[in-house]
Amino acid sequence: MTARSTRRTTTAQSRIAAAGAIAVAGALLLSGCGDQTDDKDSGSSDSSASSSAPLADKLPKSIRDKGTIKVGSDIAYAPVEFKDDSGKTVGIDPDLADAMGKQLGVKFEFENGTFDTLLTGLRSKRYDIAMSAMTDTKDRQEGIDAETGKKVGEGVDFIDYFTAGVSIYTKQGDEQGIKTWDDLCGKKIVVQRNTVSNDLAKDQAKKCPAGKKLSIEAFDNDQQAQTRLRAGGADAGSSDFPVAAYAAKTSGGGKDFVVVGEQVEAAPYGIAVAKSNTELRDALQAALDAIIKNGEYDKVIAKWGVGAGAVKEATLNGGK
Repeated sequence: MTARSTRRTTTAQSRIAAAGAIAVAGALLLSGCGDQTDDKDSGSSDSSASSSAPLADKLPKSIRDKGTIKVGSDIAYAPVEFKDDSGKTVGIDPDLADAMGKQLGVKFEFENGTFDTLLTGLRSKRYDIAMSAMTDTKDRQEGIDAETGKKVGEGVDFIDYFTAGVSIYTKQGDEQGIKTWDDLCGKKIVVQRNTVSNDLAKDQAKKCPAGKKLSIEAFDNDQQAQTRLRAGGADAGSSDFPVAAYAAKTSGGGKDFVVVGEQVEAAPYGIAVAKSNTELRDALQAALDAIIKNGEYDKVIAKWGVGAGAVKEATLNGGK
């Protein structure tokens, strides 16, 4: 919705562009799977397995054998992924993963982690994939730290599945004339660490004139940033548009926050896979294409009211 906004570290120097508005609604989801039928008595079981999980054979044997894909995710980014009142992992990403799992005959298991550690966890093989509103960027594809410009490890491949931009939000009734990033000079903004919002804030701080410094406070997750703003500890916050809109719709019964101005930095969310794991990457791309074609993707998108960010095909490494 960025990368966990567009979460997700990017150079953010020249790509700011207004994107279309996305209306967001709340809902629920459960990561699920379709089990592949064992071959026991006859060829009919093969046919049944193929029918229930038509893309199972595309997966690496190690994943077929264990029946799960371990997903690294920052599960505190409603409505993309978050915990509902019962503690279940719900959101847009888990819903899409559930639909893809039925094509592949496996279960996607979401494991919580702070956003800025997800790619490290992927490189160390703690996770099979990272799926967490992560923006597909060239830096991430190449394993470059966007802030230092240094190589930090092997890059990743992305299967792009959604498009979202970044928004600014304020306390409702206390907008202070904030509509653009330039309006933040002389104020304080709260963001999630290592996100596009964080990068945009740093860029804006360099542009602010003397005597009108932009103060930035970064947190491990977006909920912490919202809590600080809600308590009056900042003038504004920024996150992916779907997240900002969801917060404005739900926090305090819709009375806490308001999204101001237009969203910027429109970019694709991608499922991150180690570059060495091409078989898994290609299986995921095929599964995403399959649910786009059979309508399951559109059902998820419609359920969450985020049709403006829908994609028409599963693109590989489409980020800039």
